[in-house]
Amino acid sequence: MSNEKVKQASKTIIGTKQTVKALKSGIVQEVIVAKDADDRMTEQIIQLAQEKGIPIEFADSRLKLGKAYGIHVGAAAVAITG
Repeated sequence: MSNEKVKQASKTIIGTKQTVKALKSGIVQEVIVAKDADDRMTEQIIQLAQEKGIPIEFADSRLKLGKAYGIHVGAAAVAITG
């Protein structure tokens, strides 16, 4: 995950539940998933993204992913919508 991608993302959705909702609604352009997130948390996100042909990128850790998107806790997944 590059800092450039973070800067370019105008609208993001942070968190697994919200990312799943966004994927189901068809508004997601790309998904970023933390490599160290529990598989049970990210399994549905990865499956939905693959089914819909949405690119998936992987971040090194939940903490790095959260910090990259401006929160002070870890994030298992982020959806970029615009």
